[in-house]
Amino acid sequence: MTIAVAVCLAPLVAHAEEGPAFDCAEAEGSVEQLICAEPDLAALDRRMADRFAAAVAVAEGLDTDAEETVRTLRAYQRGWISGRDECWKETDVAGCVRREYLFREAQLVAEFLLEPASNVTEYSCADGSALTVTLFETQLTAMRVEQGDRVGVGGAAGPEAPGTFYLQPMGSFVVGPDGAELVDPYGDAVACEVSG
Repeated sequence: MTIAVAVCLAPLVAHAEEGPAFDCAEAEGSVEQLICAEPDLAALDRRMADRFAAAVAVAEGLDTDAEETVRTLRAYQRGWISGRDECWKETDVAGCVRREYLFREAQLVAEFLLEPASNVTEYSCADGSALTVTLFETQLTAMRVEQGDRVGVGGAAGPEAPGTFYLQPMGSFVVGPDGAELVDPYGDAVACEVSG
């Protein structure tokens, strides 16, 4: 009798492992419905849920401001979900949703150091500041830029802008053959070169 119950429940368990982290019966809007219908997007949603849970665990373990960090993280995640759901306006809705997941994953990994660094480079900039630039091998390469007490986190812009990383809240970091530039959100750029 136990085997018969297990065989009957097996398709339900398999479906739960293939679907997104949220309940598709309660999917709201066309983007959530698309995530339920597309296995690759559902897989990204499950991975995002895991990354978010790991980030919350790191935030809860902080020595100072743990509660505030968790509250802020949860608020940003709600904001990110709202932004992801705006992909319904795009021509390529699935492509937009995929980019949103990959960029948010890169942000979480870089901010909460959820993976080991794949590369760390020190830069000296024309304004006299020093940068520590750390890369992480996520599906969309993640970057963390530390400039004094400021930290910017984000991911690669993609094939349309090679060497460009969008960073929250700093702006962008562009790596080229002759050095790099830190570009603030207003478009002002500072040239940087590898130290040492």
